[in-house]
Amino acid sequence: MFNHIQTNDFANIVRGRRSVRHYDENFKISKEEMNEMIAEASLAPSSANMQPWRVVVVDTPEGKEKLRPLVRFNTLQNDTSSAMLFIFGDTQSYLNAEEIYNTAVEQGKMPAEVRDNQLNTILSMYPALPHEIKVEVAKVDSSLFAMQFMLVARAHGYDTNPMAGFEVDQVAKAFDLDEERYAPVMMISIGKAKVDGYESVRLSSDKITFWR
Repeated sequence: MFNHIQTNDFANIVRGRRSVRHYDENFKISKEEMNEMIAEASLAPSSANMQPWRVVVVDTPEGKEKLRPLVRFNTLQNDTSSAMLFIFGDTQSYLNAEEIYNTAVEQGKMPAEVRDNQLNTILSMYPALPHEIKVEVAKVDSSLFAMQFMLVARAHGYDTNPMAGFEVDQVAKAFDLDEERYAPVMMISIGKAKVDGYESVRLSSDKITFWR
């Protein structure tokens, strides 16, 4: 999809994104298109290309009812959106290293000797990292995925809202995920806006940039 987006189009996508809270509750996004958007968002960069983001898509009435007590003051998004996405960071993403790098070699994207060197570094370093460092790396990388997903969703014509207001200590268990392995990063609502989000104000670049 991104191959067909011109510079001006991308700028409009960025400027046109709003945090929407009230969606058209009758509009649903197909599983096929949701998978397409997730795949496009997965082009985001990550440390050593470990792609630690993991996504739980909650789009059924039963799933949303289960989720409702965990989203605090964000029940309107939960009740009206096409889906609620929970982004988790996998602290054991290095377990996929061989598959990722072997596939890169098979597809001619990387020489075998580079793969061998990379795998040797990754598999000797990542497992030995302190858990808190693994969590930090997974969260940073998964946040890149989350931002890209919101831009992809906008390019598909959908609205989103990223949220941190949920029961962080309960969501992994609620979705049958290993609480030690999967670190919750954020939740994102997605759908068609019923009530437009407010246009927000941004600080000018000279207020946030330090030139040295």
